[in-house]
Amino acid sequence: MRSLFFILFISCALQTNAQTDSSLTHQTLDEIVVTATRTPTKLGNIAIPITIINQKTIQQAGSLRLKDILQEQSGLYITNGFGAGVQMQGLNPDYTIILLNGEPMVGRTAGVLDVNRIGISNIKKIEIIKGPSSSLYGSEAMAGVINIITDNDYKKSLEMNARYGFGNPDKGWIAPIGKDVYKNIDFNLSGSTHIHKTGIRLSSDAYYIDGISYRINSTVTTPQPIWRLTHQLQISHPFSNKTDFNLTVRNGYDYIKQSFSVSNNGSSSNSFGHESNSDWNINPSITHRFNKQVQSVIKLYTTQYIGLQKLYFVDQPDSSYTDQFKQHFYRGENQTDIAFQKMRLTLGAGYSIDQAQSTRYDNVSNKKTNTIATGFAQQEWWIHKKLTVISGIRYDHNQLFAAAFSPKIALHYKATPHLRFNASIGRGFKAPDFRQLYLNFTNNAAGGYSVFGSIDAQKIILQMQQLGQIAEIKPDFYQLMTLKPEFSTGINVGGTAILGNLQCNFNLFRNDIEALIDVRQVATKSNGAQIFSYINVKNAFTQGFESSIQWQALKHLNISAGYQYLQTADKNDLANIRAGTVFTRDENNISRPLTQKEYVGLPNRSKHMANLKFN
Repeated sequence: MRSLFFILFISCALQTNAQTDSSLTHQTLDEIVVTATRTPTKLGNIAIPITIINQKTIQQAGSLRLKDILQEQSGLYITNGFGAGVQMQGLNPDYTIILLNGEPMVGRTAGVLDVNRIGISNIKKIEIIKGPSSSLYGSEAMAGVINIITDNDYKKSLEMNARYGFGNPDKGWIAPIGKDVYKNIDFNLSGSTHIHKTGIRLSSDAYYIDGISYRINSTVTTPQPIWRLTHQLQISHPFSNKTDFNLTVRNGYDYIKQSFSVSNNGSSSNSFGHESNSDWNINPSITHRFNKQVQSVIKLYTTQYIGLQKLYFVDQPDSSYTDQFKQHFYRGENQTDIAFQKMRLTLGAGYSIDQAQSTRYDNVSNKKTNTIATGFAQQEWWIHKKLTVISGIRYDHNQLFAAAFSPKIALHYKATPHLRFNASIGRGFKAPDFRQLYLNFTNNAAGGYSVFGSIDAQKIILQMQQLGQIAEIKPDFYQLMTLKPEFSTGINVGGTAILGNLQCNFNLFRNDIEALIDVRQVATKSNGAQIFSYINVKNAFTQGFESSIQWQALKHLNISAGYQYLQTADKNDLANIRAGTVFTRDENNISRPLTQKEYVGLPNRSKHMANLKFN
C-alpha cells in the first residue's frame, strides 16, 4: 500500500500527573521485558535475541500502523501478499506469532496476519523475539514472536491526536483540498482514570486513507478507500493486597473498497466490491501472590475474527463472488512462578479450542474444530553472578496431529558490565492450519485455478477425472497424504557491547527446517486451469547474521543502523545442483548444469537488508 505524506499534525493532552520517559531511544539493560521468559526480566539478563520498541520511539517515528514501525527494524522484512506480513530470519509470516498482551491474534489469510490491522496509538511497547519460541508459545512461533503490549497506565489523563495528509501519486504536489486529492486522516482519543480502587482506560482510533493497492496480476491501479476503527477498554481492580483482576476488551474493524482487473492464462476479468474485517479480543485474568516467592495467574481468552469479501463482475452483471471466513479461538491457561534463592521456576498448562468456518472450505455453516492441550515448564538458573542458564520445554497435544515436544536452552554470560554474550538452541514447530487441511477454493476471478486442502484433494481430483474435467495428473498428486507438522531447530549466538553512548548488538543464526509444507501443482483441468494442494516436501535452512548500532550522538540526536545477511536453500534442490542434475539455459539457449553460485535459495527473500535512522 502506497502511503501518502503528512503535512499537518495536531496533538493535545490534559494530564493530572506528568508521565516521565527516558530521553534516550536506545535499549537500556535495566528495561523490563516479559515475552522472552513469560516473566518480568531485565533486558540485561535475557539470553536470546530481543528487540524492544518503547513508547517514546513509536511516538518519535510518527507511524500510524504497526507495519510502519516494524519495517524500520533490523532483520524484519515486510511481505505484501495477502496483507502486510512479517518475515523473520528468512522464515515466512506463517512462522511468526503475533501477540496482543501475550495472547495470539487470529484471522490469517494464506498464513499472513495483516499487521496493517493494528494501530499504534495505545501501544506502550513492542517486544520482538527472534528464533524458535515454541517452548513457550507453541505453534506459529517457529521463527519468533512479536508481542504488542498496550498502555496500562491508569493515571488521570486525557489525550487527543489528529493528523491530515494529502497528495497524489501521479501528479506529485497538489492542494490540500480538491477533486484529485488523496487523503490520509487519523484521529485517536484516549483517557484513563480511577474510580475508588478501580482503574479504567479507554482508547479509540479512526483511520482513513485513499489508498492504491498493487496486487499480483492486476492491470489497473484504482484508488480504494480504506476505513479502520479500533476501540479498547482496560479495567484493573485489586481485590486485596495479594489478588488483582485485569480485563482487556478490544474491537477492530476494517472496510476496504475494491476494484480489480486480473489476467491469468490469457483471460481477464474486471470486478468491484468491498472487503470488511472485524475482530474481538476479550482477556480477563486474576493474579494471586501467595507470598514473595510464589505467584499464580489464571487467564481466560477469547477472540473472534470475521472476514467478508463481496465482488461483482463487470462483464457478467448477474454474477458475484462472496468469500467469508470466521475464526473463533478460546483458551484457558494457568501460569505459576516460583522463586528460589538462585533459581526461578515457571510452570503452566492450558487448553485451547480453535474453530473456523469458511466458504473456501466447503460451507460457511460447517465448523472445523481443533483442540490443543498444553503444558510447559521453564527454569532460570543464576549459576554465577556472570552466568545465567535458561532451559524450558513445552508439550502440545494436538487433536489433529501427533504430540509435539519443544525444548530450548539458552546461556547468558556477562563478561563485563558493558560486554555480554548469548547462546541458545531450540526446537520449534508449526502445525498445519485449517487452510492447508480443508481449503476447497476455485478463483473464477483469476482464470479458474483451484486449491484443495490435503485431506480431500485426492478424492476431489479423482471425482473430477471421472467427469472428464482433468487433463493431466502431476507427479506430486501421488505424494498427497495427511500433513505432518513442520519442525525447526534454531541456533542463535550473539551479544551486546556498550561503549559510552554507543551500543552494538550482533547475532548469528541458523534454522534447519524439516517437512516444510509447500504448495505444489498436482493436476491440470481440461480448460487449462491449475489445481494446487499442500504436501510435506522440503527440508530447508536459513542462516546468516544481523547487527545493529545505536549511538546517542547528541542530547537530542540518536542514530541507529542495522544490517542482515541471509542465506537460504531447499536442501533437496541444493543436493541436486551439486550432483549436476539441475539444468538452465545460457544466452545462446544452450542447456547446461546450474551452478551453486546461480542458485538464489528460497524465493521471495532478500540476501541483504539494511536500515539507517536518525531521531
